[in-house]
Amino acid sequence: MVSPPDLPPDLPVIERRAVRLVVRDVDERVLLFHTRDPDHPRLGEWWELPGGGLDPGETYLDAAVRELREETGIVVAPAEVGAPTWRRRASFIHRQLRHVQDEVVVTVRLAGPGPDVDEAQRLDYEREDYFGFRWWPVAEVVASIDRFYPGRLPELLTPFLAGHEIDEPFELWS
Repeated sequence: MVSPPDLPPDLPVIERRAVRLVVRDVDERVLLFHTRDPDHPRLGEWWELPGGGLDPGETYLDAAVRELREETGIVVAPAEVGAPTWRRRASFIHRQLRHVQDEVVVTVRLAGPGPDVDEAQRLDYEREDYFGFRWWPVAEVVASIDRFYPGRLPELLTPFLAGHEIDEPFELWS
C-alpha cells in the first residue's frame, strides 16, 4: 500500500487491510455500534459498522467471521458472508495512530431478529470505544443526519444491498 500524499502529519501511520460487515436481520435492520475515541473527544460520537483489520495470513472472509464473533458474539460460517462488492480506502485517527486502510465491506444476513450484542470477546479498547449498539432499519440509516463510519454509509447502503459493485474513492474520515 502507498499512503495518500495529503495525509495530515499528525500521528504515526499504520497501513492495513480491513473488513467491515453490514449485518442485516430478518426485519431489514442493520447493526451499528455507537462509538467514540476517548483519546480524541473532539471527534464526538458516531455510528460504525462492525469489523476491523486482517491479522497476518487471514483472508477477508476469515477476518469477517472472527471480527463479528469478537465484537458481537454472533457466530456465522464463512459461507454466510457475502462477496466483497464494496471496496474503499480510508484514513482515520484512532488512539495514537493514523490508520490507512484498504477495506472491503461484506454482508451477513441473519435468519432471525437481531440479537443483543455479547461483549465477552471484545478487546479492551473496544469495550471503551463502543458504548452502545442499535439495530437500525435500513430506511433510517439512509435518512439519518448522524455521523457514520464509513462516512458515506447512508448514501451507499441501498445500492450496496441491491448488489451493486462499489469502488469508493479515498475517504479522509478524521
